[in-house]
Amino acid sequence: MEIFLIKLLQFLLAISLLVLLHEGGHFFFAKLFGIRVEKFYLFFDPYFHLFEFKPKNSETAYGIGWLPLGGYCKIAGMIDESFDTEQMSKPAESWEFRSKPAWQRLLVMLGGVLVNFLLALFIYAMCLFTWGDNYVKTKDMTLGMKFSKEAKALGFQDNDILVGTDLGEFKKYGPDVFRDMARAKEAYVIRGGKQITVSLPGDLDLLEMFKSVPPFMAEFREASVDSVARGSLAQQMGLRKGDRIVALNGVKLSSYNDFMYEVGRISDVLAYAKTHADSLKALSVNLILVRNANGRACTINTHGVLKTSDNEQENLKFGFYPKQPNYKITHIDYGFFESFPAGVKYGCNVLSGYVGDMKYLFSAEGAKSLGGFGAIGNMFPAEWDWHMFWLMTAFLSIVLAFMNILPIPALDGGHVLFLIYEMITRRKPSENFMIRAEYIGIGILMLLMLVANLNDVLRWLHIM
Repeated sequence: MEIFLIKLLQFLLAISLLVLLHEGGHFFFAKLFGIRVEKFYLFFDPYFHLFEFKPKNSETAYGIGWLPLGGYCKIAGMIDESFDTEQMSKPAESWEFRSKPAWQRLLVMLGGVLVNFLLALFIYAMCLFTWGDNYVKTKDMTLGMKFSKEAKALGFQDNDILVGTDLGEFKKYGPDVFRDMARAKEAYVIRGGKQITVSLPGDLDLLEMFKSVPPFMAEFREASVDSVARGSLAQQMGLRKGDRIVALNGVKLSSYNDFMYEVGRISDVLAYAKTHADSLKALSVNLILVRNANGRACTINTHGVLKTSDNEQENLKFGFYPKQPNYKITHIDYGFFESFPAGVKYGCNVLSGYVGDMKYLFSAEGAKSLGGFGAIGNMFPAEWDWHMFWLMTAFLSIVLAFMNILPIPALDGGHVLFLIYEMITRRKPSENFMIRAEYIGIGILMLLMLVANLNDVLRWLHIM
């Protein structure tokens, strides 16, 4: 429960900050051009609000809504999610959005996206200035990688140390490594102390590389016990620090990766168990391990230590931590002025990767990978870490900027599209057309939100 609350608080703080500043971008340009802003709200307020305050002699009411799906800045004389057709039926006033030149209206609509993007770059710069950049180079990961059968069919071998591809040298292990592998014709690895070239097709399915089980590649982790949680299943079974697990239910293990894969298989069997007896059978686990003290193999099992639980999946949480590799850490410090170009480069790289991955959204597997509020909240760390919090906030700011600029009616990008059309043709779309487009856009957004959050529920239920 504590972990859930920590993640929830980080999520709400980040989203509140991003929404306020996004709407603040619209507010700034509206005020700059003399456009009246009637409401400025954090979160939506259908039917009622939690708080509202209207300063004396101000035309703007500031408040907090009860529905945390975003926020809004109600600009007079503009067709938006409020569908204020009564105001639009009256003659246009000089202080209304619709009375201003197209270029001013364009800047008002771009204000939120601009603020979110610049905010992300600023946060990245300040993170680099404050904490520097700490990472492990892929070539310093001396245990190398654990590869899937598909990867091994291309020529990779377990414990290969990644160096780079014909597209460039790898910096650190992460999504960029997968992206380069998917597009590259050659990959370079260190095997047995020598650099080896592995030929690649140049068109690997990136989404499949990420989602395959076991994954296309992952950090090789030794199946050695570093510590055991008190009261855990592992402690009750007799696991000790230094134990090396070599087999699970008769299946030989060469790594912690193999161990987790076998546990995943048991989890799948457990999900389809029809009776409690079937569950207990699936949970009857035998481990063969080697004790460091004497080097001899011994067998331990879950017999007699399993707990009766409504959620049998909880029994698969063994409660031990694997040995962590002691890799060389590369650290780079940035001065105040150095951090800005570095932050811009970092942010642009994140945006480029995110935009490039969007094409996978328009596939069956891509739709399944969509995540809602639960998935976003889970991206935050289980412990409050300001460095990770700000990095996540910057990432979400970039996502928010990009999603809002998509040419979908009801989003900023939809309004921008119609304004560009107006500036080119000198013809303004009719108000009826804009209202219909707004309804269609909101329908699309609600459908996407429904699919994303339904995916979260299905994952939680272990159905997907």
